[in-house]
Amino acid sequence: MSNEQAWDAQYSESTRIWSGRPNVVLVREVSDLSPGRALDLGCGEGGDAIWLAQQGWQVTAVDISGVALSRAQQHAAERGIETIDFRKHDLATDFPDGTYDLVSAQFLHFWEAFDREAILRRAAAAVAPGGILLIEGHMDTGPGHRPGHENMPPLPGPDEVIAGLRLDEGDGWEVLLAEEHPREQEIDGVTHHRTDNTVKLRRR
Repeated sequence: MSNEQAWDAQYSESTRIWSGRPNVVLVREVSDLSPGRALDLGCGEGGDAIWLAQQGWQVTAVDISGVALSRAQQHAAERGIETIDFRKHDLATDFPDGTYDLVSAQFLHFWEAFDREAILRRAAAAVAPGGILLIEGHMDTGPGHRPGHENMPPLPGPDEVIAGLRLDEGDGWEVLLAEEHPREQEIDGVTHHRTDNTVKLRRR
């Protein structure tokens, strides 16, 4: 099964996988930014992309799953939003062109081996001068870990994420935030405590 088929199968298990709400860290870290061009990597069912568009951002939202993208387009249409450019990309082999004022990678994980660092390096390269790279990641597999996901790659901390970007000092990157933080996740009425991390960088 290809990565695309695996994600399509996961999204097909339910009519809605995610809450539809934007990620809390995205809202917290982006609300005070002036809207511009935004790239949402692994947009899923569109919660972040829709919120960004509502704030006035010009959004390009990409995902490997056609099922997820179809659902995201439907959710955007239900809210009267027609400006989001939804695109199908396997980020491991096919990355969107152009530069952006915000590149957001919220929980860009996969339960099989894949080169997340290489994708995040391409994400950094897509940030325009003065723009922001925002990366949010898990530090544990959480309650959703399922049989068949045993090969999930190690989940890095914020310092490891930054090291993996291999940023060129000549590009003038500024680390605005690199932290671990707790998060509560409710599944089937049960609250689970997890640890996530946030990396926020500005390209000078």
